[in-house]
Amino acid sequence: MMAVTKVFCAVKPLTDVLREEKVDFIADSRLANLEKVSTNIEKVLLRLVSLHEVDRTVNVADMSLNSEIEVIRALDHAASYYGKRHSIILMIDIGDLREGIFYKERVHDIVSEVLKMKNIILRGIGTNLTCFGAIIPTEQTLKKLIDITTDIEESFQMELEIISGGNSSHLHLLDRDIHIEKVNNLRIGEALALGRETAFGNKIDELYDDVFTLEADIIELKRKPSLPEGEPGMDAFGKRPEFTDLGVLNRAILGIGKQDVDFYELIPFDKNIRLLGSSSDHIIASVPFENGNYKIGDVLKFKLTYGSLLSLMTSEYVEKVYVKTI
Repeated sequence: MMAVTKVFCAVKPLTDVLREEKVDFIADSRLANLEKVSTNIEKVLLRLVSLHEVDRTVNVADMSLNSEIEVIRALDHAASYYGKRHSIILMIDIGDLREGIFYKERVHDIVSEVLKMKNIILRGIGTNLTCFGAIIPTEQTLKKLIDITTDIEESFQMELEIISGGNSSHLHLLDRDIHIEKVNNLRIGEALALGRETAFGNKIDELYDDVFTLEADIIELKRKPSLPEGEPGMDAFGKRPEFTDLGVLNRAILGIGKQDVDFYELIPFDKNIRLLGSSSDHIIASVPFENGNYKIGDVLKFKLTYGSLLSLMTSEYVEKVYVKTI
């Protein structure tokens, strides 16, 4: 397994947990994150290597995902210069249309050239699904990857060490005890962080969906109409919002805003809370009237989605507090 640290920016308290669990690889899309990780575990750069960052890549990452022969040549040259050997996984696009050599194209020429390089090790091939085209991993779709694997191994009389079959969206297959022949590696991020597979968004048994929570305090609480008054124009972000008349609401303003997180990606612990909108620095929520449930200074708690966790961890304005439990 490649444990993906991108969504929590590879912060030390959390990467330390992964190191304790002795995962096989630490993987991230950002070199800046991998640079922060001190470990004997192999580090993998998940985002395709930029031609302008080949030197940095071979010095920071043990392995990287690649699809362009020009970049692989540059990695070979950089590795030679620094006296290193750099491993790669050749990415194959089997229909999601993000990164990779399209599966209908011939990969033999690239494989042949890579195998002749002195400083590049072809560790295997991989694919990515659901991230762009939302294509779900199925036996039929993944057969394209397996067919290419077989073709490479037979044509070059070799055995590829790593067949990386995707990310957390692949877990729905394992949950149904469907094991794709030859696939022996997955790049897992969201499932570890948020306890759900990403093909259908289902919770994974025995994992937690509240490891990460957001707490935001109420900085204003007033009863106001649900419809703004006056001639409408654009909001602070150049959009023309639409409103529904819900009568008078108990409107709470929270001390966090769009600069930190998209309010659509927050899941209130209190199911009676409704998030109405946000500006740069505020989220507007409708909270219950009953029994004086909420008051100024109260803290609202939210579960997170992948998108909200990513933006909150990236924001320097959000305080991060780590609580270790046993």
